[in-house]
Amino acid sequence: MKPALVAAAAFLLAGCVVDMERTGPEEHETKSIDLDKSEMVRVDLKMGAGELNVNGGSSKLMDADFTYNVASWKPQVTYTSSGFRGNLTIEQPAHSHGGSRAHYRWEVRLNDQVPMDVHAELGAGKATMNLGSLDLRSVRVDMGVGEMRLDLTGKPMRDYTVNINGGVGHAMVFLPRDAGIVANASGGIGNISVRGLEKRGGQWINPAHENAPVTIHLDIQGGIGQIELVAE
Repeated sequence: MKPALVAAAAFLLAGCVVDMERTGPEEHETKSIDLDKSEMVRVDLKMGAGELNVNGGSSKLMDADFTYNVASWKPQVTYTSSGFRGNLTIEQPAHSHGGSRAHYRWEVRLNDQVPMDVHAELGAGKATMNLGSLDLRSVRVDMGVGEMRLDLTGKPMRDYTVNINGGVGHAMVFLPRDAGIVANASGGIGNISVRGLEKRGGQWINPAHENAPVTIHLDIQGGIGQIELVAE
């Protein structure tokens, strides 16, 4: 990659994080959403800049801890349910601007039993998403600028799809050994590297693909940076 091209792209994507809002004392907030009768839930995580950590293990639908030192960045959490399907959204307020002195971190824990569609829209920063214990229906990640680690290792309960749109930076995706894996990956101005999968007919697959009871289908669109798929 040409350094000038990467720098230009990073500038364009990170333009929303210039130092325009005053930082203050660090604030902490917790938020929980109780389980209800929803048979599936869509989870939307929208972070413009900061550190996102997502794990399973909540006895509720969601438990979260938020840390921030820009008062106007207080995360907005909304949950609605039609009775059959729930919609959970956590988002950083629009037009949030901060600089190197801004501290912004979400620690989100989701329920392992409720079937979920997880969609993360990332701006600038670092995201670690350990989703392998969840009952996933689909995962979508739209990257911005920074690093993303998506760990799907575990024992998936059903077939599901994963869509990743690369941004500027580095993404690592860890896949379970015992599930079937079918991956379509195409690069932008960067690299897509694959470990533990073999190329066959334009797709990346694993040895367990033919006989595995559960298959994960991936569609990876590279951006400017590096995306690694690891199935070892």
